[in-house]
This record gives sequence, structure tokens and C-alpha cells, in this order.
Amino acid sequence: MKNKAVRGTPKGRSVDPRARGEVLGLLAAAKRQTGVDHHRRDLLIENLHRIQDRYGHLSAAHLAALAEAMRLSQTEVYEVATFYHHFDVVKEGEPAPAALTVRVCDSIACELAGAQDLLARLPKILGRAVRVLPVPCVGRCEAAPVAVVGQNPLGQASVDAVQAAVREKKTQCPTPKAIDYAAYRKAGGYRLIAGCLAGKHTREAITQIMEDAGLRGLGGAGFPAGRKWRILAAAPAPRLMAVNIDEGEPGTFKDRWYLERDPHRFLEGMLVAAWCAGVGEIVIYLRDEYAGCRALLERELAKLRKNPPCALPPIELRRGAGAYICGEESAMIESIEGKRGMPRLRPPYVAEVGLFGYPTLEHNMETVYWVREIVERGAQWFASQGRNGRKGLRSFSVSGRVKQPGMHLAPAGITLRALVDEYCGGMLDGHRLYGYLPGGASGGILPASLADLPLDFDTLQAHGCFIGSAAIVVLSQQDSAAAAARNLMRFFKDESCGQCTPCRVGTAKALELMKDKRWDAPLLEELSRAMMDASICGLGQAAPNPALSVMKYFGKEVGR
Repeated sequence: MKNKAVRGTPKGRSVDPRARGEVLGLLAAAKRQTGVDHHRRDLLIENLHRIQDRYGHLSAAHLAALAEAMRLSQTEVYEVATFYHHFDVVKEGEPAPAALTVRVCDSIACELAGAQDLLARLPKILGRAVRVLPVPCVGRCEAAPVAVVGQNPLGQASVDAVQAAVREKKTQCPTPKAIDYAAYRKAGGYRLIAGCLAGKHTREAITQIMEDAGLRGLGGAGFPAGRKWRILAAAPAPRLMAVNIDEGEPGTFKDRWYLERDPHRFLEGMLVAAWCAGVGEIVIYLRDEYAGCRALLERELAKLRKNPPCALPPIELRRGAGAYICGEESAMIESIEGKRGMPRLRPPYVAEVGLFGYPTLEHNMETVYWVREIVERGAQWFASQGRNGRKGLRSFSVSGRVKQPGMHLAPAGITLRALVDEYCGGMLDGHRLYGYLPGGASGGILPASLADLPLDFDTLQAHGCFIGSAAIVVLSQQDSAAAAARNLMRFFKDESCGQCTPCRVGTAKALELMKDKRWDAPLLEELSRAMMDASICGLGQAAPNPALSVMKYFGKEVGR
């Protein structure tokens, strides 16, 4: 019997020496810059970003070298890299993508504003040297349509404006001109957290103020903030905090709006929440589309650390990579850990077993943004702001057929009709109200006849909708609710993480059914029920809402 030949190299792709040197150089530079060893498993996504930022794509050679450096399997690195939209993975033998990419948002607000025309015309005009891609919501719906040249977002984008940006190589996102650290401190900023650590306030007193004010989670779920702090404070130490700024819901841009103007108000509220819950470390997860906000936060966090008003816990800023599913709290935590952003089965909940296995306080950015003002003005100030029996203020992201789209701070419980008339300057000339999305892509679609419903948590469920993150998209008689629903279902199909069959297959099947002129209502309703009952997370559970509401309120459009 002949002896088997001994392999001269390990199984799998061998590592190219040049790629190894390039990757090790990037990891070393990252350690010099941040003081953190970038061979850590949880920094895989950060390392992928560094390679792509430097070389414009992720080659097979670089992925293999990164796997070796981080002591991970090449399969593990590849599956993470290919999960996220913003990583350009190039297989061996394939050409690298064009040096410049123009991304055109084709989500609901931008589609209403003419995104499809841009997508049709730009490839012919820009030529092969520029790649043009349709992408999901980039969080600038008030300026629709939006095209992103490199990382530079262009609002009210036109073919000429995009051409000019490409020609002049304007590819970097400007850093917003926000209230900086010095100005914030001069106006009384960080006195609250300093006072908390100095014993001027108690955890119980601050938590009680949040409960009396009725502050609820403003990322969509609406869980009472004070109660969440109590739950975490009762959990065993150590405890962590994860701040969610991955607002990928089409129609939503409030978090970006606040960050671009007053980032330290958010940071101080975050620190107070962490103190009240007994949190020892904080991670901020920011969507990759917000390059300007990322530069702003990096700059202002550096100023805060250099001249702290009090003792600070470790604070890390993590960069998303283009995955709507990471707005779900457990998927975000998986992404922070350097994995694919796939929601976890529950229980246990993240308050019990969260980031790195520790009890974790998860908050939307806007929720903690309000903490300082509520404490300074008092719980009654916030609670007394509502209308129609509701309490508090809501940050409405408004887009669509109104004269003044944008982020409008209005009383909770305001109606859509009052919001449009009092805050948005009314409907555009020649347009009359036909319908509206009260809660972004997943919140359903309501007709004009229901424009006098109070907009708040718990007020829309009886009508098959919900307010979510308060993203309002206004439709007129020139629009089609059925077409809007198809746009939304296409979004959900593309953004499904693929983990569970009801969502992965259900969204694709629903989209095909919705392409027919006459919808098969019984089949769509049966499919919707299966998705809502059996999907693991809120994406699959809420994806049928637009289709169901169109069949219920706009039946003539779909032959019902």
C-alpha cells in the first residue's frame, strides 16, 4: 500500500505574502490610532471597512490574509463580508468594481421624487468609469431624491448635480456644523452627569423623573425608558450599553437630524442613562450611510475624552455596513460582535444576555437625547406637551407631497392633517391628500379619511398600523398606494437577513403576488398571517402591513 502524499500547504486558499503585509500594516496602523488591538474577533467588521476604505474593495487575497491575522476561518470572514451591502467582495479572477460608485436611493420618498429617472439616465451619462447602484433608504428623505457620490450625499439630486460632483471629485461627506464641545459646556452642558457622579442626584430620582415624564423608547418599540433602566440596574454586573443609531427605516431621519446639530446633548443623556443603570462600558452603533455624523462624533468624542467633565466609562463608536436588519437590537449586537447581523431567538432578552453575553441596556439615540432637557425642565414639562389625551413630544420625519418636508417636533397625539397644515406648510400645490404612511415602511398605509387619528404609540393598532419611529410619508392623488406597497415589499425582500423561511420566502412570494394587476387577496392574507406568526423578528412580522392595509383601505387599486 502506497503512502499518501503529504500536503505542502494547509487546506484552503493560501495567503499571498503581499496581501498579508498590507493587512498587517492596516491592523498595526489601527492600533496606533485607537490604542486597541485590532486582532480582536469583534473588530472584524471594522477591519473589513479599513481594507475597503484603503483599496476600494475586498479582494479574495485580502480576505484570506485577514482571516489568518485574526485567526478565523476564511469561511467565517467571507460570510460576514458578503452579508453587508456596503462591502464589495471581489472573487478571484473577477474585475474590481469601478473606482467610484454613485448610489441612488430608490426607497419610497425618493421613488416619489423621481429616483427611477436618475437610475435610468445616470449610467449612460457617467459611463463605465462610474458604477451606479440603486440602494435602500439613506436617511435623507426630506431631500429626495438623493444620490450619494462616493460618501457625499446630494439632496434634490439631478443628473447635472451628480455629473458635477463626479467631475469635481466631490466624494467626501461634509462634517456637519454642530454645537461643539466648548459651546455645549459653556451653555451648561455636562453639569447633569457631573452632578450625578458628585452625589447631587440619585439614580432613583433621575429614573423616577423619566417614568413620570412618560419617556418611551423612540426607536419604534416604545418601551418605557425608566423601566428599562430599572431592569438593567437589577441585573448582575458587569453591564454594558449599546446605542442604536442604525435608523434604516425608509422615511426616518430624525436621529441624523439631531446628531448633526447637537451631538453632546445625546452623549450626555447617554452617560446619564448608563449611570442610572449601572453600566460600565458603552458602544455606539452608527449606520455607515452617516459618514458626516461619524466624523463629527469621532471629533467630539476626542474632545470629550481630552477634557472630561467627570469620570467617563469606555465609549466605542462602531460603524455599520449597510444592513437594515441591524436596527433590530439583537441583530445590532451580533454586528457589534463582528458577526452577520441576524436576530437572536428570545428568550433570553438582551437585558439578560446581550453584548458579549452580558446584560445590555439598548437604547435608540433620540431616547437618551431627551434626558437632560427632561431633568432640567421637569417631568411635567414633557408630559404636558401632547394632544388628544397623549403625553410628550414626537420627532416626526416627514417626507412626500408636502411643501416643507423635514424633521418636525410636534405634540404626541397630533393628527396627520394638523401636522401637515401646522408644521409642513400644507400639501404641495396641485396635490391633495390621498394617503399616508404613519410609521415608515413597516407601519402600514392609511387613507385620507383617517387623517384625523392621533399619531402616537398605541393609537393606530386598531387600524392595522403603528407609529414606529414616527416616519411620515405623505401620498397625494398622483400616487398609488399599491405601488407604494410594492416598493416597501421589495425593500423588505432585499433586506431580509434570510435566517427564517417565513420572512425570506414570504417577502419574495408576496412581492410577486403584488405585481399582478388584481391581487390574490385570500392568498396574500394567508401568506401574511404565516409571516406575522412565524417570523423570528419584527422585519418579517411587520412586512405584510403595507399590503394588508392597501387591501383594506385602497381595495379599488388592487381589484378588491
